[in-house]
Amino acid sequence: MARIKHVPAARRTARKKAPTAAAPSTSATPQQTQSPGRRERSREQQREPQSPGTQGKKKRRNRPGTVALREIRRYQKSVDLLIPAAPFLRLVRETTRQLSFEVSRWTAEAVVAPQEAAEDYLVTMFEDGMLCAIHAKRVTLMKKDIELARRLRGIGRPW
Repeated sequence: MARIKHVPAARRTARKKAPTAAAPSTSATPQQTQSPGRRERSREQQREPQSPGTQGKKKRRNRPGTVALREIRRYQKSVDLLIPAAPFLRLVRETTRQLSFEVSRWTAEAVVAPQEAAEDYLVTMFEDGMLCAIHAKRVTLMKKDIELARRLRGIGRPW
């Protein structure tokens, strides 16, 4: 036998009737008999005008982590550079000015080479950091994981 929610007859009839503005009464309106949570929800629904096409439909939401996995697969398939070219070019020029006054111009291929090297370094560092996080039985990458990966590689501060 199916389980059904039993609602008192008084509440069933009160919901069907719409309150009229022309005849104010001293009795409680259906909104006043509802719980505060329902009253707030009905006010929000009255405030937000909905277009006819999306009136009864909820926006489809993905489960947590689904979009992240989709993005991981997308970026693993692509061969494009992830760091934007203009900010990286500014960084290269600034570093060049600090180190040498003789070199002031860069060809496009000369800028792409350090950009690819930098991205490869960052990706491998994130991979090693993620392995450290998984070893610690976590799925969240933390600063200490990157520090441990750098220490195991012998990069950075001398420990």
